[in-house]
Amino acid sequence: MAFNFTAFSYIVALIGDAFLIFFAIFHVIAFDELKTDYKNPIDQCNSLNPLVLPEYLLHIFLNILFLACGEWFSLCINIPLIAYHIWRYKNRPVMTGPGLYDPTTVLASDNLTKNIREGWIKLAIYLISFFYYIYGMVYSLIST
Repeated sequence: MAFNFTAFSYIVALIGDAFLIFFAIFHVIAFDELKTDYKNPIDQCNSLNPLVLPEYLLHIFLNILFLACGEWFSLCINIPLIAYHIWRYKNRPVMTGPGLYDPTTVLASDNLTKNIREGWIKLAIYLISFFYYIYGMVYSLIST
């Protein structure tokens, strides 16, 4: 049994995806707190905005690893979310710093609902990816 670049990519992806799952859970909890009026929107946006770029960059980095080792299916299941991340960041509100969430518009009911739905969908994609990465890692270790 040899340890190859594909197995390394899946191990890194498992660790990275665990962080992405925590980011998605934090996203859902943060917007639920806003919905139930437990937290100030300015404080919540100040805690969410610094996490946007690290989440996006980590997700893109993991998929660059899959591109480098030729894991096309793993790459293809993540391309729609990467495209959404790029589109979302390009169409963000005008702000002074990096991030997506503007405290003046985050409490609008349509934005709040959209952000909660976005968090749940990202969580589902990251969880499905996590279990697929376990399968891919085991398969790449066994097949070599």
